[in-house]
Amino acid sequence: MALTYLATIRLKPEHFGAACQAVAGIVARTRMEAGCERFDPHPAADGSAILYIYERWADRAAFEFHHAQPYTRAVFKSYEEWLAGPVALTELADGLE
Repeated sequence: MALTYLATIRLKPEHFGAACQAVAGIVARTRMEAGCERFDPHPAADGSAILYIYERWADRAAFEFHHAQPYTRAVFKSYEEWLAGPVALTELADGLE
């Protein structure tokens, strides 16, 4: 069963650029992972220091595999200094069609 999430990452403004660069640096590798169907980071349109990541995984194993990768763990390690609050991970239901 596929899993779809919207990650809301609230950052300290002084670290927003570095966080965006760090996430951009793992996009290609993440998209090549088995089970990754979508991994699309987006900055907030209002210019606030919020980064959203829309992601879809084939199953929980693919989602957990992604979070176990050294490049993903390195971004999370950097987040320890950069975050303005906890990352919110919202699970989305299948689209309305």
